[in-house]
Amino acid sequence: MRGLLGAGRPVVAVALLTMTACRPDSAPSGFTLIFLGRSPAARVGPLSWAPDPDHSRLVSFDSALHVVRTIADPRLATPMAVAALHGRLLVTERTGEAVVFDTAGKPVREWESPFPASLYATGGRGRADQIVAARSPYMVQFVGEDGSQPLLWLLDTLGRPTHGLGVIHVPEVVYLAQLANAGAVALGQDGSIYFAPLVRDEILKLDANGATVWRTQRGLFRAEPDPHFLPPKGREMRVAHALVNIAVSVGPDGRLYALGAEDSAATRLRLDVLDPASGRIVTTRALGTRATAVAVNRRGQIRVLDPDRLLAQIPTRGRELLTPAFALPDLSGKPVRLEDYRGKVTLVNFWASWCAPCREEFPHMAELYSEFRRADFDIAAISDDVSGSKMRAFVAEFRPPPLFPILVGRGNMKAVYHYRGLPYSVLLDKQGRIIERIFGFGGEAEFHHLRDIIARELDADTAAHR
Repeated sequence: MRGLLGAGRPVVAVALLTMTACRPDSAPSGFTLIFLGRSPAARVGPLSWAPDPDHSRLVSFDSALHVVRTIADPRLATPMAVAALHGRLLVTERTGEAVVFDTAGKPVREWESPFPASLYATGGRGRADQIVAARSPYMVQFVGEDGSQPLLWLLDTLGRPTHGLGVIHVPEVVYLAQLANAGAVALGQDGSIYFAPLVRDEILKLDANGATVWRTQRGLFRAEPDPHFLPPKGREMRVAHALVNIAVSVGPDGRLYALGAEDSAATRLRLDVLDPASGRIVTTRALGTRATAVAVNRRGQIRVLDPDRLLAQIPTRGRELLTPAFALPDLSGKPVRLEDYRGKVTLVNFWASWCAPCREEFPHMAELYSEFRRADFDIAAISDDVSGSKMRAFVAEFRPPPLFPILVGRGNMKAVYHYRGLPYSVLLDKQGRIIERIFGFGGEAEFHHLRDIIARELDADTAAHR
């Protein structure tokens, strides 16, 4: 069992967030973006990089908070956190998987997680970067812990755990230990470690050996019970907890910035600024919104901005081709190429018989296939099953419309297209260029959105050729 901590989700979930450490701003008057939405940003060179999970991309900002660059990739399904790593970007997905990108958008390597799902912070000045991992607040698994695991792991430059730091809090329900010890983490410029639990009212400063230097409370709750299970509602597992800390970051002025909740569901955010020497809260600002954007300069001047307006600066760029172009057999063995779909708006859908969301999605996919003329729209449904018999049993069970194209990927597709999970779809225009990527199955609302995009694309193409 596992609970997902994501904005807008009830029960074991509402918030998520954080981590990172920023480097000094080269221009005293320039601003460093430290939080965007409900996540921290990471400083690499002159730019601040932040995840934009709603659009499956990373976004960079200059010191005037103008958008400079974006990165989109199949590996970025729902990026939730970014840390600077030797001039590169260590990106954490909602699932806890992580990957390193360079700032040109090229994936460098995958990153192993020391916890079931991890969140990372990096830092260091005048020496090699330190790397620390915490239990991710984005994805919490209900795994019992007995207190023998550390609160945090220090990692080497390849992401391998070197030694543990701190002691975990074991709640009365041991299966909620992951939730009780998940949280935001940041590294100070002197190597100090800051940790802010997601569901406990405390912020800790630890030294390099894991000893507590200070402990500060934000004073959100008078009584703070441990998380506990509620009676189940149908098949839904429910957990009672209060969200406290959302994200932490060390600003370019060296102070610690904590983005936290004003209410137990984190529907209203609050910004606290802490003195790194004493842990004293020196400034508090009520933000009153679910999401925000916060920037700071070297003098400690704070700017609070609308995250949607910041992201609205992103210019519309030309569409990219889907690569590599596939050439795969259909169920009869006939070879089918991506080039065969040129001249049609095409939905390339990756699925597998063992994928439960794929089974839910498939009837919607078949219905969508029947709603548009074949001259205008088509689907390439690529099975990533290793077992041909299971793939054929799936097709026999769901009985897609006549001529519905099932292509055989033989279990090789993830290695080729690097998607995080199934189902994964890519909507292409008539030239084979990417209109939109769709990660997972979003139900009827997702297919309503798809129909609208397809119809708009066909209408725009018709108007252009009149």
